[in-house]
Amino acid sequence: MADARPRRPARPREEVYATARAAIAEHGLAKLTMAGLGKQLQMSAGHLLYYFGSKDQLLLETLRWSEDQLGARRRAALADHDRDAWDRLAAYIRLYLPEGPGDPRWILWVEVWGRSPASAELRLGQQDIEAPWQADLVALIDEGTATGDFTPGPAADRAIQIRALLDGLAVPLALGLPDTHLPTALTHATTVATILLRTE
Repeated sequence: MADARPRRPARPREEVYATARAAIAEHGLAKLTMAGLGKQLQMSAGHLLYYFGSKDQLLLETLRWSEDQLGARRRAALADHDRDAWDRLAAYIRLYLPEGPGDPRWILWVEVWGRSPASAELRLGQQDIEAPWQADLVALIDEGTATGDFTPGPAADRAIQIRALLDGLAVPLALGLPDTHLPTALTHATTVATILLRTE
């Protein structure tokens, strides 16, 4: 006789990603188990492994989902041509940096970076996720140079320098290290970006 019990519908992937992001941000990937995550989602660990294959893949896909959400906001801010290049750069910097200690998006990045040396899959995925941030900043620098807001110079190199600065400011802030605060990080980032991009 067929089992008459109704099947529990699979959770939407967005719900899985949101729950995973919150759990990783709170406890770290090392303490996250598929069984524990499945319990929160009322899914089996086997079901999660079927879709993601491993915790590393779950981490990568959760980060990709998180960045896709923020990417829509970034693209909208950079496409606002009622604001000059400097204002749009400020919006980019603000979106790039964490909200503060424990920012779930940035905790995901810290986890990915920590595990990337041992995983080619994570390294390739990381590069793929970072690429739109670089491309959008290069495009903004090129545009700002064309309008005379920024001094001429190699856009790709300057974008890499700005992003390296932002990463360096972001990690201590996300980890909640002493004497790290968002307003100070924003000031430092703006000061250095101005030096790199200012008109003569």
